[in-house]
Amino acid sequence: MAGTGSSMLYSLLLFVVILSLQEMYRGKLASSELFTILGGLTSSLLFIVLLTFIGNYQETIGIKTGWGAVIFAEAVALVAASTVHRVCITTCFLFSAGLLYEINKLSGTMLSRGESKSKRH
Repeated sequence: MAGTGSSMLYSLLLFVVILSLQEMYRGKLASSELFTILGGLTSSLLFIVLLTFIGNYQETIGIKTGWGAVIFAEAVALVAASTVHRVCITTCFLFSAGLLYEINKLSGTMLSRGESKSKRH
């Protein structure tokens, strides 16, 4: 499993690469309905990697991560989506909400699994 520092670095690098590719292919992503939806999906990936970066950074300096990090990461992703197409904003928000729900569910599962192991020993 990756440590906090390496995860923070990888998520920052992924953020820069995804944002750069999205801006390079902005015209292609806005050219059709399907590509517009794909633009929203790539913006929601920006949301996930930025949220990972912020969470790891806050964990490194000892601050508890809350909803502020989620709102900030979502705002940045929505601004990035708005540079591609208006519809990308909506699809980014919907994909981000779905991904956030799944990550929260996965996190709860992993946390309960870790607590049950610690109670047995």
